[in-house]
Amino acid sequence: MRGSIDVSIDLCKGCAVCIAACPTGVIALSSAVNGKGYNYAAAVNPDKCTGCTNCAIVCPDAVITVYRTKV
Repeated sequence: MRGSIDVSIDLCKGCAVCIAACPTGVIALSSAVNGKGYNYAAAVNPDKCTGCTNCAIVCPDAVITVYRTKV
């Protein structure tokens, strides 16, 4: 199984809960900021994503969508 994430950059407030929940270290806070002035979550190691959905489950604002494909 291979996964990928899509973060709604404009809605992310950079709480970093998803970073701690990711078992493979896919997510980190971006050095760039969104329209609200927050550093947002971004996939820095997208090839490591397994599609586990931990990040989407713990996100308090539901700004992460996880996609899974069979390899």
